[in-house]
Amino acid sequence: MNIYDVIHRRRDVRAEFTGAPIPGDALDRVLAAAHAAPSVGLSQPWDFVLVNDPAVRGAFHAHVQTERATFAATLEGDAAARFAGIKVEGILESSLSIVVTYDPERGGPAVLGRHAIADTGLYSVCLAIQNLWLAATAERLGVGWVSFYREPFLRRLLGIPETIRPVAWLCVGPVARHHDTPDLERHGWRRRRPLTEALHHDHW
Repeated sequence: MNIYDVIHRRRDVRAEFTGAPIPGDALDRVLAAAHAAPSVGLSQPWDFVLVNDPAVRGAFHAHVQTERATFAATLEGDAAARFAGIKVEGILESSLSIVVTYDPERGGPAVLGRHAIADTGLYSVCLAIQNLWLAATAERLGVGWVSFYREPFLRRLLGIPETIRPVAWLCVGPVARHHDTPDLERHGWRRRRPLTEALHHDHW
């Protein structure tokens, strides 16, 4: 696949994981691609926690189900019905979980390029996540970003220091298929807007 094929093939995977092992050389390439991401001041403020322990994944899964229920309780009518049919994670079904973190002290105290926009470090971590996601797609692996969690819980669960922020819990592994249409669009939750609606010229 060329880069454009990979970009448009990429999906947030939840229900399609097979549980098959990830080939070691493929995982190495995916992690190397993530670590090759650009970063503000060359700070490389990310770390990757590889989570295989079934007990840890089970505890996180239980926490996510609680947060899913919390969100579901805010919905009514059609939105509640649509959400009931949407799977929000593949924690137990995927082959591996990767937690990506952000260290705001990495490269400090003077991080070149961050003095005016503090979030550039966080943006750098998101670029590493995108690199990981695209590389995994090129390897025909699926990735699902789980966001139904509270950061303090995840920090305690994995023993992450207080100064480090967990940014993403990613479910990774071989999949039965990549759908042509994103899950949320297939379930009628939301539709993508065309590029023409996002373009502005010279001013907003």
